[in-house]
Order: sequence, then structure tokens, then C-alpha cells
Amino acid sequence: MQQLNLPACDFKIKMDDEGKTVIYDDIRRKYVRLTPEEWVRQHLVQYLINDRGFPAAYTVIESGFKYAGTPVRADIIMYDRTGQPIMMVECKAPEIHLKETVFEQLARYNTIIDARYLLASNGKVHYCCEHRQKGGYVFLPEVPNFEV
Repeated sequence: MQQLNLPACDFKIKMDDEGKTVIYDDIRRKYVRLTPEEWVRQHLVQYLINDRGFPAAYTVIESGFKYAGTPVRADIIMYDRTGQPIMMVECKAPEIHLKETVFEQLARYNTIIDARYLLASNGKVHYCCEHRQKGGYVFLPEVPNFEV
């Protein structure tokens, strides 16, 4: 897999019974197929937990919900200690360029989720913004730490 602009991690990776490469997801507590997007997702989860202090217990991967009556999913949602979504994350494969449409999707989904922070990453480039109370989003210079 490609080198990312995230701290290196020691993942459990193996071949499954069908000869596909899988990676152990600590949050979902199971092996999942290792795709380029999953590689980014697993690194981001570890970064948010180990480097930014988000509790693993408040982390949900591939959370499903409905937007405009259609089932959709968020790659990662981090919750605060009260159970409110604090960060929604969209992961793309490293070769995918992060375009404005990624943030438009996050902002649309955030009308349902109502997270304070939105993060988009392809593992090489990361963009994080904060949803302001009075409306609109402000891009941040770095991913915030979990607030105790």
C-alpha cells in the first residue's frame, strides 16, 4: 500500500480464505477488505485516537443514516462524551484528488449529523473545517484535539 502523510501504524494484515488481502479493524473488531480507501480510513482512525486524543469507544466506522430518504454512510464519525457527533470524516483513496464536491457532500450529510468538525482526507492531504454556530464553515490549519 501507498505511503501516507499520517503516522505509520502496525496493522494486522493477512489473506482471507478467498485470497483477498484484509486488515483488522480495531473499531469494528473484524477483518475487512484492504482497499486503498480502507488503508486511509484505518490510518486516520489511528491518528485521531492516538495523536488527537479521540476515544476509540466514541468512534463509529461506516455509520449508516438517511439523507433525503436515501441510505448513505459516513466513513468515520467521532462522538463526544455526551454522545453527540463531534467530527464526521470522509476518506478517499490516495490517488483521488479532494475536490469541492467532497466538502459539499460532507456539508449535505452534516445537515443530518450536525458535527462540529468535518474532515476530508486521501491520506496525503487533509482538510478540516469547523461548522460555526451562526452558519458556514471555516477551514482550520490542523485537525483539532479531542476536547475533554
